[in-house]
Amino acid sequence: MTVTTTTPQRTTGQPAGPDRPGLPGSPSDDLPDDLSVWPASTAELPHADLSVGGVPLTELAERFGTPTYVLDEAEVRARCRAYLRAFPDADVLYAAKAFLCRAMAHWVREEGLGLDVCSAGELELAVTTGFPPSRIVLHGNAKSPDDLSTALRLGVGRIVIDSTSEIARLAAAVPAGSRQQVLVRVVPGIAAGGHAKIRTGTDDQKFGLSLADGSAQHAITRILGQPRLHLVGLHCHLGSQITTVKPFLSAVRRLVGLLARIQEQHGVTLSQLDIGGGHGVAYRPGEAAMDIAALGAKVRAELAGGCAAAGLPVPRLTVEPGRAIAGPSGVALYRVLSVKRTGEHTFVAVDGGMSDNPRPALYGVRYAPRLVGRRSSAAPAPVSVVGRHCEAGDVLAAGVRLPGDVRPGDLIAVPVAGAYHLSMASGYNLVGRPPVVAVADGQARTLVRRESLADIQGRDIGL
Repeated sequence: MTVTTTTPQRTTGQPAGPDRPGLPGSPSDDLPDDLSVWPASTAELPHADLSVGGVPLTELAERFGTPTYVLDEAEVRARCRAYLRAFPDADVLYAAKAFLCRAMAHWVREEGLGLDVCSAGELELAVTTGFPPSRIVLHGNAKSPDDLSTALRLGVGRIVIDSTSEIARLAAAVPAGSRQQVLVRVVPGIAAGGHAKIRTGTDDQKFGLSLADGSAQHAITRILGQPRLHLVGLHCHLGSQITTVKPFLSAVRRLVGLLARIQEQHGVTLSQLDIGGGHGVAYRPGEAAMDIAALGAKVRAELAGGCAAAGLPVPRLTVEPGRAIAGPSGVALYRVLSVKRTGEHTFVAVDGGMSDNPRPALYGVRYAPRLVGRRSSAAPAPVSVVGRHCEAGDVLAAGVRLPGDVRPGDLIAVPVAGAYHLSMASGYNLVGRPPVVAVADGQARTLVRRESLADIQGRDIGL
């Protein structure tokens, strides 16, 4: 669908962009016209409508229905390029767990990124789309036999060892005469991340091998004794929604120290260092976001300085952004089904909920929904945007401000909805998962179709 609407420049808020650091001040729900967390292509149209990628949101809702995820292709590509500028001479891997479909794999491959996958399913989808397996890294804390056999069959570039039990299983599966490149996931003992449930750099969670108790060093020794495994480097992932550079610099220092001990004890110089992702984005105007350019410059300087002091060659750096590429590139569209005022509370119920976005229920994440397609003169009032599911915790946005006359049939748009929405969506209440629609240059097309009742019933084959 081609749209002839002229796309004006932003007239409110701060300029968006993948290199822009977080805005100063505290988040506010009193800035409904602030477009700073929306895709850079977002423009204001008459009748309080917005366009993304040159396509009006009201038009997308009419054509594709709601709920619908909208993904701005240009924003995805711009964010990929920003990472390549920030990390020259490094491997930038898109973290597929944030959101993966065939088009997404195609876009990131065209932009020169590799891919980080966590299952045979993600791996198969990427490879059958044409993604070179040599540019894919497989990791996960509990890889199944199918995950490992698929990785070996397809020729995945590197596999991240996450536990000692994985070493022998993987070595036994590697064909005779072959060697599989592996990394060891190290837990460096650094607490970072926006919520306790998404902090993975400390010893009190399920991922990786501890540096503090010697588990990482023990695993390294065992791997070096396996002729079918080729240890090429170290891996770590500190957590998600990290908005400051300091934790990554601490991780680099600790991992360089481990590289030096490996060289001293085993006479082996490892050539790769993967510091994971977890770079934070702003979900609401005023929230902090990781400054990617600053991160790249400071991490590279820390790595070069640490290696020089230790007498080591500088290993090739790898980073794994997911949310920071997909998240701000997406918008979720909902229709209001009911408005209920109970005491001092107003609940605005929409036609989606925790089945298409479980993150508020899991982590207490807060969004900045906006009424689009209808200009209102009513004063903003505090409401909770809630979902349609049979859970009191099915809340998409609590304590936000929408026009006081919000009513059934209104269209609500939620920015920063490109990551961990569809990838974490469920079939709760047998509500089908929404489609994903790409927008670019005034055109819209379906990337992932809406899950129908027929799809759901087709899986149920027994009586």
